[in-house]
Amino acid sequence: MFHWKLIVAYDGTPYHGWQVQPGLSTVQGTLAEAIQRVTGETILPQGSGRTDTGVHALGQVVSISIAATIPASNLQRALNNRLPGSIRIVSIEPAHHHFHARHSARRKTYEYRICPATVCPPTLAPFVWNCLRPLDVSAMQQAASFIVGSFDFTSFAAVDPDLATRNDDPADGKPHPPHSAVRHIFTSTWERRSDPQGCDLIIYSITGSGFLHHMVRNLVGTFVEVGRGRTPAADLPSILAARARSAAGPTAPPQGLFLVNVDYE
Repeated sequence: MFHWKLIVAYDGTPYHGWQVQPGLSTVQGTLAEAIQRVTGETILPQGSGRTDTGVHALGQVVSISIAATIPASNLQRALNNRLPGSIRIVSIEPAHHHFHARHSARRKTYEYRICPATVCPPTLAPFVWNCLRPLDVSAMQQAASFIVGSFDFTSFAAVDPDLATRNDDPADGKPHPPHSAVRHIFTSTWERRSDPQGCDLIIYSITGSGFLHHMVRNLVGTFVEVGRGRTPAADLPSILAARARSAAGPTAPPQGLFLVNVDYE
């Protein structure tokens, strides 16, 4: 078998998330179909994590093992020829047979993009939260600094008890028990940045050892409440300590979220 590491970028708008679901179009399912058409092999490509419906990726990592003897450049070209334009194989390289996109991951970086413009360009709208409320970015940054370190993030996990302790990247929490909600956050920052269309964006970047289901979107929703002046930034430690979803803010919409990068040892 030949083992490959793929970097995949996708627009999540047309898909019901990463993971295969019966009767629904997903990124994993679409990629599996392309692999079958190119190699004749039926396999399930393994992603570093399960992005939700409408969430995008710039650097999703995927591992596959196939019997076909196809050079990397040819395999990349053949897959991109058979994939829709909303999914691109950015790169392919050989991987060790022990490499697994999910199990081997050690940290991930996500970005969440907010466009505060009164008129959001239609070419940008599918990739941002067009939030028109005035936001105090300095207060949001103060709140974001409180989550750097190791904490129980139950307050920022999905309400569904079956999902609340589910990782978006299940093996990233290896140092913790299987159902632990403890995650280590390395960086958590807000900044203003202009996109190529000249729009002023407010962007949240977070790097962590792993993430609970909806965790980043729930953090963003809470930070926006801080930016609106509805929640004091100094409340973040008590929100974390509450370990209750009701203590935190609303869930930000999915279209502003991007999986940017996955790091491995």
